[in-house]
Amino acid sequence: MRLERHVVDELMVQPGHPARLSARSTAETRADWIGPLGHARAKEVAERDLASFRGELERAQELLYADRSWAVLLVLQALDAAGKDGTIKHVMSGVNPQGCEVVAFKQPSATELGHDFLWRAARALPERGRIGIFNRSYYEDVLVTRVHPDLVAAQHLPGAGAPDERLWQQRYEDINAFERHLVRNGTRIVKLFLHLSKEVQRHRFLERLDDPAKHWKFSPADLAERAHFDAYQAAYEEALTATSTPWAPWYVVPADHKFALRALVGGLVVDVIDGLDLAAPTLSGDEERALADARRVLEAEPGTPGRAQR
Repeated sequence: MRLERHVVDELMVQPGHPARLSARSTAETRADWIGPLGHARAKEVAERDLASFRGELERAQELLYADRSWAVLLVLQALDAAGKDGTIKHVMSGVNPQGCEVVAFKQPSATELGHDFLWRAARALPERGRIGIFNRSYYEDVLVTRVHPDLVAAQHLPGAGAPDERLWQQRYEDINAFERHLVRNGTRIVKLFLHLSKEVQRHRFLERLDDPAKHWKFSPADLAERAHFDAYQAAYEEALTATSTPWAPWYVVPADHKFALRALVGGLVVDVIDGLDLAAPTLSGDEERALADARRVLEAEPGTPGRAQR
């Protein structure tokens, strides 16, 4: 199963065009792929589609590992409570954990601050044949630092003063060049912005406060960052517009309904991997003969013919 092309195109930030986040719905797509969201049937369809996408992703991962010419990097960016953790859990649940690694980028350490802002991400990249997931990423350095420019001082940049527009433009250029280098060398990047409304974020925060089992998910810092909601939207608008490229486009996924969000993310990941045209390795004549020899040796061993030994 594949996500319909017009849905994929709608979610993509077309390179060279503004992201227009304010004009994008946080609740639904214009294309009707699951039916009215208020209807119970919509959730059933989305969950059915997600199950299908998980199956496709499981098969695609096997080919990715066998082919060994590509790695896949998922970059998830979102405001707090948008559903990054749950999306990773539900979409990637069928993937072999030996071929997948999740890296969560928190506040940088002193060692990381001693390097350029892309350094810690470069160290965590997946090797060919594997899937890597960045829960937040190097984009934090054009998002959080854009909203809180005082954080730039801790990076001890040459001739550092107050960050200005030139710094952000340089970082967009660096990110685009970094991602182009990765794609040229066999890492396909899937960049997903989970687009959450301010009202649904408020509701999810209240759910965490109402449920003692979810208290650990809430921090007073979340509320402090919520006060900058509009500033973050502006930072995302500029960053997505500047860094959605033909080699690594952004996808803006409505995040107000978790069941739809997860199905769309699953469909996008499958669509991207499917575009790699992966194939199992073709064996040479010598390798085929070696397999035939191995079969003859095994079949010649004592045992009950046609019966698996347990």
